[in-house]
Amino acid sequence: MKLTIRPLTPDLWPALEDLFGKGGASNGCWCMYWRLGPEYHKRPRVKNKAAFREVVKRGPPPGLLAFDGQRAVGWCQLTPRDDLAWLNRKRGLEPVDAVPVWSISCFYVRRGYRRLGVMSALIAAALKAAKRADAPALEAYPVDTARPDSTSNVFTGTASVFRRAGFKTVARRLPSRPIMRHDLKKMAG
Repeated sequence: MKLTIRPLTPDLWPALEDLFGKGGASNGCWCMYWRLGPEYHKRPRVKNKAAFREVVKRGPPPGLLAFDGQRAVGWCQLTPRDDLAWLNRKRGLEPVDAVPVWSISCFYVRRGYRRLGVMSALIAAALKAAKRADAPALEAYPVDTARPDSTSNVFTGTASVFRRAGFKTVARRLPSRPIMRHDLKKMAG
């Protein structure tokens, strides 16, 4: 499978809608969880969808879409960490330091495309995009599935995939949720 990865711009909104489906990806989140926190559960899904569409319209692109031909098959939210208010307040995932990192905060991969390398391809593209944006580092908050107490809810990715992409654990305040980082200043052009 040859994937094409593109930033989510307003013209690609229909592709994201098709990928997320009527339900809005993970429990109707529409990628608002890290922006709002649990509050997104209390709102109608259409309100989350409208709010995220405004984020996309305002720009810059809040993430990347992976395409297999014309079909969107994967998504990752990629943005400066400062854009994600709830992430900055989430117990155990608070900022490690004052470095203005960018974050890969969530993924959604279409059924039938899972476990085929879509997440790895999105991470590789995110590293390049964050480097082009002059981010000093790219951070992630995956689930360490090797830990017996880990959750099966891996919308933030898995630690093993990030490790293979060159990310290092910079903090572990929760046993199964490392904060991982890739230093972009040391990354080749």
